[in-house]
Amino acid sequence: MKTGGVEAGRRFDQFRAACRKAGVKLTHQRLEIFREIASSTEHPDAETVFRGVRARIPTVSLDTVYRTLWLLDGLGLITTLGPRRESVRFDPNLEHHHHYVCVQCGLAKDFESADLNVLAIPASVKKFGSVMATHVEVRGLCAACAKKTASGRSKAAKRPRRKPSNPGGER
Repeated sequence: MKTGGVEAGRRFDQFRAACRKAGVKLTHQRLEIFREIASSTEHPDAETVFRGVRARIPTVSLDTVYRTLWLLDGLGLITTLGPRRESVRFDPNLEHHHHYVCVQCGLAKDFESADLNVLAIPASVKKFGSVMATHVEVRGLCAACAKKTASGRSKAAKRPRRKPSNPGGER
């Protein structure tokens, strides 16, 4: 899913300003990598960003995509979600929000919750130092994966059971 024009435009303005302020050169590859992530609401991982950018710039490398994503993270233009298995997910939405993440397929969706926004920070956490931001990541099984899982269970229940094999070779 793609972000609307006004939101994407605002993100590009922030990107240009942050690059200028940090003295970071605004290259065509960086611009296209940012365009790919800033226009998405899917929280893509680096491989997904790479595939999208590579369709427009066949010479871009996966290393360049990773380095640029970490640069964007360092500039405060994106945040990371995770950890999820083997990959880090990136989020261009810097507004206060929370995430739902499917533990099976990795689907990541933003959601807002006034109740979660006012959760009290435990004193034990405050002992570590100051709290600058909070975010809740709810993990579960998305509707599509739950449907597949339920479908798989119902098919398995309808199948006749096989007799166990005879591992010892006895009759």
